[in-house]
Amino acid sequence: MPEDAPTAAELDKLSSAELHDRAVARAKERHDLGFLWELLREIPAAAAATGEVDRAEYDMLHVVSLLEEFRGAGDGDLADALRPVYVSYLTEHGD
Repeated sequence: MPEDAPTAAELDKLSSAELHDRAVARAKERHDLGFLWELLREIPAAAAATGEVDRAEYDMLHVVSLLEEFRGAGDGDLADALRPVYVSYLTEHGD
C-alpha cells in the first residue's frame, strides 16, 4: 500500500460522488484499465442493490450500455452502492 494511501475511515467521510471522482481519477493517472473494467462489471449488481433491477439486467457484452452506466456511476444511489469499490481501490492505490 502506498504511503499516501488514505484510510478507509478517512475515505468514508467523503460523499459517494467524491469517492467516485477520486477513484476514477486515480485509475486514469495509473492507466489502470483493470480497475475501470472492474467498476463496469460492478455497476449492474450495484444497480440491482438500489432496486433498479431493469438496469441490472444489462449484459456484459453490451459495452456501449456499460460505458453509459460508467458515466453515471458517480451519481446518486448508484454511487452510494459502489462506495465499497471506490474505498477499496483508493486504500490500495493511494490518492
